[in-house]
Amino acid sequence: MSKDEAARRAFQAEIEEALELLREGAPDKAASEPELPALSLPSLLDQCRELIGAPQDNALPPLRSVHHLACTGGTLISRCIAALPGTQMLSEVDPLSPMAHRLPFRPTDVIGLAMCGSRPPDEETTLRMFHAAFEILYDNARHRGHDLILRDHAHSQFSFGPEIRPRPTLREILAERYPLRSVVTVRHPIDSFASLKKNRWVDFSPGTLEEYARRYLSFLDRHDGVEVLCYEDFVAAPEKIMQRIAEVLDLSYDSSFLQLFPAIRLSGDSGRRGDTIAPRPRRSLSADLIAQAADSPSYKALCDRLGYDTTPS
Repeated sequence: MSKDEAARRAFQAEIEEALELLREGAPDKAASEPELPALSLPSLLDQCRELIGAPQDNALPPLRSVHHLACTGGTLISRCIAALPGTQMLSEVDPLSPMAHRLPFRPTDVIGLAMCGSRPPDEETTLRMFHAAFEILYDNARHRGHDLILRDHAHSQFSFGPEIRPRPTLREILAERYPLRSVVTVRHPIDSFASLKKNRWVDFSPGTLEEYARRYLSFLDRHDGVEVLCYEDFVAAPEKIMQRIAEVLDLSYDSSFLQLFPAIRLSGDSGRRGDTIAPRPRRSLSADLIAQAADSPSYKALCDRLGYDTTPS
């Protein structure tokens, strides 16, 4: 039984019990005792809410956010999260992304239109526009009983351009206004960097493993305290790791995500195709990349931090 169904049944049971108590406690008009003054009691709805732990109107439901760098298996994990009951996912979100405004035709994107206009807005105005639009979506999800999840586009901030821009992350932007539950997913950095090169998405300079690892460490620093889960663990035991993700994000878990996720399509799906989740052999690595791994202090520090072996096998 899902979390929502259990809550509805408990709520109905409490209403029926409360009504029965009211009927049993109704005053007997024929009784001779003098009437006692009416006591001020909480409303029936308030009592039921308290009994089942339902949130009051001023208790905002949490937002969920998922954070990872490109080519780390994040799309597959996000598709599986989006296949859980009652979820609503926005994919690759970053209101301050410098990558989002390359194409001029964007008739439904107000922020994009403003950035491509004759007088682009500053960062503060851009964030105000984002918050104004997002509040409508958040309220809509709230009233429809959906669990809203935002998948970050961290590549825009940490892997694009000459330097990491000193501006707030998506998680920091959201945490200013909403209760937030988040998770970070990672993959062995030599595999994600090799995939990044294969896709021609090395958007920083120098395009070395050392620079990539340095930026990856910065990404982790900015998400310090957020639970980190490994892609390799997920593909080895998807149900176990998805149960943990659902727990961290406070989502309803159902193992049917394994059958449903193939129907979910999200942007950024650059990985290997297939609808079966299972470990796959590592793609062959170039001699140059293996040599870089041996000489990169940031790569070694990153592997140590994430618990990965530094020696490519």
